[in-house]
Amino acid sequence: MFLKKSSQSGEIHNVSYLNGQVRFQGVSLNVYSFLVDGVLIDTGAQSLHQHFKPFIDQADFDHVFITHFHEDHTGCASYIEKTKKVPIYLDEKTIDYCGKRAHYPMYRQFFWGRRKPFHAQIMPSGFQSRNASWDVIPTPGHAQDHHAFLSRETGQLFTGDLYVMERTKVVLEEESIPSIIQSLQRVLTYDFQEVFCNHAGFIQDGRMALQRKLDYLLGIQHEVLTLHQKGDSPEEIRQKLFPRRFPIIKFSRGEWDSIHIVHSIMKENHIISS
Repeated sequence: MFLKKSSQSGEIHNVSYLNGQVRFQGVSLNVYSFLVDGVLIDTGAQSLHQHFKPFIDQADFDHVFITHFHEDHTGCASYIEKTKKVPIYLDEKTIDYCGKRAHYPMYRQFFWGRRKPFHAQIMPSGFQSRNASWDVIPTPGHAQDHHAFLSRETGQLFTGDLYVMERTKVVLEEESIPSIIQSLQRVLTYDFQEVFCNHAGFIQDGRMALQRKLDYLLGIQHEVLTLHQKGDSPEEIRQKLFPRRFPIIKFSRGEWDSIHIVHSIMKENHIISS
């Protein structure tokens, strides 16, 4: 029962990256760390430390900005704190959590390792890198502390886990589809050209991809509410909209599931699900 681990590094449009992957029994997961203009965005996973370590060691950066607290994005932050002596920025809501020993389900520890404690500073609303001014954009939904980062000079938007894929089929139990919709609407008010996702990498026609995801989620929200008004239960709605049972649902013991999409929409609309 061993994970297969690999990584690829590269550069696109003056953004360097490392993409680390873990695979086990048909389940494949990956996560990116990006380096641009002296800014490191996310730190990779502890389970992939030996892959991210050379990338971090060789990188020249002044700041670390973390999109959100999940362990695949914060796993090597402790190593950076010990070796680089640069400020690490995180949303105030999860600074205390990340300063303590991590607790999350065993399957996530299996894939991503156990994130070691690290100390972070409060995320500013904007910042200056070597050659650019940046907007820090709150984008909750996937996580309560989620942010995207936009370089005003280059029009490059780093979206963390806001995008991941265009047609979302499963989400974490704590995710909120209505909040993700609002976050997509918020980022689309900004002037950007290129999108870098921490799981999908560089996205061709990034603005249009985010718009398509927004349209898709708005459609799902409408269908959930319409089916509820017709009398369907949450499980009946799930069966109609998301009939496929993805392996991650069983593997995560339901922490990831399509039913959470339905529940989050109904909760936001003050519908008590049965």
